[in-house]
Amino acid sequence: MSHSPPDPAPNPAVPDAVPDAAVPTSAVPDSAAAAEWATRAFVDHRELLFSVVYTMLGSVADTEDVLQETWLAWHTRSRASGGEPIANPRAYLVRVAVNGALARQASISRRREEYVGPWLPEPIATAPDAGAGDAAHGVLRAESVSMALLVVLETLSPLERAVFVLHEVFGYSHPETAAALGRSTSAIRQLAHRAREHVHARRPRYEADSRVRRQVTERFIAAVTGGDIQALIQVLSPDVTLWADGGGKARAAGPRPLRGRDRIARLIVGDAARHPIPGLTVRYQYVNGDPSAVLLSGGAVHAVVVLDLTADGTQVSGIYTVTNPEKLSHLG
Repeated sequence: MSHSPPDPAPNPAVPDAVPDAAVPTSAVPDSAAAAEWATRAFVDHRELLFSVVYTMLGSVADTEDVLQETWLAWHTRSRASGGEPIANPRAYLVRVAVNGALARQASISRRREEYVGPWLPEPIATAPDAGAGDAAHGVLRAESVSMALLVVLETLSPLERAVFVLHEVFGYSHPETAAALGRSTSAIRQLAHRAREHVHARRPRYEADSRVRRQVTERFIAAVTGGDIQALIQVLSPDVTLWADGGGKARAAGPRPLRGRDRIARLIVGDAARHPIPGLTVRYQYVNGDPSAVLLSGGAVHAVVVLDLTADGTQVSGIYTVTNPEKLSHLG
């Protein structure tokens, strides 16, 4: 497309949540300079837009489509302004992107109704130490895209999810969220309260140390690959839950999430023994903000395993495995 801006690789790292100040509306000398300004403004906000939309949709492909639509709307609006910069690019772009994501929800819901087995968000590689030098910012970055949180967000209505993402994750005020969604501030307050209570009841706020998460992940993988069912049982909490997303295109544990330590341990170890992964190697890296295991077969990504830990960080409370090849191609 002749008007497409530079397209840096998606990076879900969350920029500062506080909206930027208004951009001076000084005249732009000519159309070329206006186009350059519009492109630069979009690229400058692209990471934020990707983060917001991905957290709402859980799909990289759908997120990229929404961002392309947002760019087209932004490009058209910039040209229509007659060379005058839009006063607050961040507010405009977020509003267009969020409403584009909401408009896409209906088609996504229809696809998921036909999906084979449990649906999990598309895993994305994230940088380690994303919040170096800023502990609160680092927790925000990890939590905003964590597999566990995204699974809980799936239980909200699309509008509740949008409000939660903007207000709770990215720190937008109620009036700013209301402006982005075209709702009254009082309505946004009610939606935010309902969504917050729902999420916190299912996802208490705590964050295990990344080194502990890595150690537990290594113990889990060693027990599975070594066929040590007792070691695996020790690392799992009694009420652990397993989500296995194969999408009908790869092996998965079953059509619904499984619960229970003994049942899951025997299933995982037994399946690993009966169907070993050819040329298995394990790459430990950050996925969705968490230290995770990427299983490779002959150098190609075969599966991603993300673990959620109990509040004390000693055992695994949730296992998220993605083997659907359509969701793993960009991790290669």
